[in-house]
Amino acid sequence: MIPARWNRTLTGLLLGYVGITAVAGGAALIVGEVTGDQNGLLVPDAAYLQGTPFGSYLVPGLLLAIVVGGFQLGALAVLLYRPALAPAATAMAAYAILIWIFVQMIVIPFSPLQLVYFLAGLAEIGLVLSAAGILTVEYPTATVKPHAHAK
Repeated sequence: MIPARWNRTLTGLLLGYVGITAVAGGAALIVGEVTGDQNGLLVPDAAYLQGTPFGSYLVPGLLLAIVVGGFQLGALAVLLYRPALAPAATAMAAYAILIWIFVQMIVIPFSPLQLVYFLAGLAEIGLVLSAAGILTVEYPTATVKPHAHAK
């Protein structure tokens, strides 16, 4: 089990990192769509959207910024101001990023960033389980048995 102070610190760092980058990534998609980014700096190739319900990256950008980023930053606020509710909020934020990544991996080709955010979501779940005392490491204790012929 990770000490509570370390757990809280690691959870806060993860929630902040994922939240800020989700809002920034969503904002980049929105700005890229609105400004007609032709260079591919802000918006990936539109071919990735074929076969999806989206005609542009505007709605995915809004979902990334508001839903994924919102869950992450909301959970961070809960961690800071209502710590008793933090495990539930962190679990919801973790599932939000994991679902986002699962869907993204179905729709677009693999990117190393998907692995980074998938691992971040798993780490958030692990920290919740550790804080709850569910994910622990128990070290076996050695017991000394007397030999059969020793009395």
